[in-house]
Amino acid sequence: MVAVTSTGARVGARKPTGRQALRLTVLIAIVAVVLYPLLWMLGTSVKSQEEIVNNIGLLPEVFTPSNYTEGWNNFDLSFGRFFLNSAMVSLLTVIGNAVSCLLAAYAFARLRFRLRGPLFAVMIGTLLLPGHVLIVPQYILFRSLGLVGGEWPYLPLLIPQFLATEAFFVFLMVQFMRGIPRELDEAAKIDGASPFGIFRHVILPLSRPALVTTAIFSFIWTWNDFFRQLVFLSNLEDYTVPVALTLFIDSTSQSAVGPMFAMSVLSLLPVFLFFLAFQRMLVEGINTSGLKG
Repeated sequence: MVAVTSTGARVGARKPTGRQALRLTVLIAIVAVVLYPLLWMLGTSVKSQEEIVNNIGLLPEVFTPSNYTEGWNNFDLSFGRFFLNSAMVSLLTVIGNAVSCLLAAYAFARLRFRLRGPLFAVMIGTLLLPGHVLIVPQYILFRSLGLVGGEWPYLPLLIPQFLATEAFFVFLMVQFMRGIPRELDEAAKIDGASPFGIFRHVILPLSRPALVTTAIFSFIWTWNDFFRQLVFLSNLEDYTVPVALTLFIDSTSQSAVGPMFAMSVLSLLPVFLFFLAFQRMLVEGINTSGLKG
């Protein structure tokens, strides 16, 4: 395409340079590598048992959509029960992390009390501890309290979330609150606001980006969590989606690999839709959270 300027000069459309073409090629290759496992899982979910073993390609030779119905009804319970369990645990975890971590972050970021510095340092130090190290004492504690395998089997998974045990989210909110001008607190004090009033009317509305970031990551991490849920849940009707997917693999009989991949594809949909719905707020929260102070 050729454009003509006001002086009559002919200006041709700028062609991509060799460096731009190389960059585009590299980006396409990276996207292909990242998406290949997802596309392979999607293709495998509609392959027959024999074809899964013999055909490693992306596209199935024989389209087998019955894997989805077989996987959904493979157990005595419908697989929808496991989806409901995961949704309940994930949503309650989001509420617990958002409320408890926000209150703890407000105390560390805006209030003055004794041992605030050492306590904050200890909290940050817990980030260095792997979760697999903490699971043993947590299991012993909750078992001694009679909460493991009891009437409310999800309490061991939910109680820590309401006690601000996620140091990463506390630290993220603390860094965000430190970027809020303290003049707003002083103005609220002059108007007679208490510390809780300052939190309610000043800090809480301005902390929306950090809260959204915490909610999204809490939901995704909890939905995909396998180890903690495997440790604390023992009854079939209480299983979440990650734990239920392991039931398709049986060392004593034939494994239902096709239905397992079909249910794996369905298990990705809530995370994908959740991320898609809050993508704009997630990017906004990442850009404004943890970068101030």
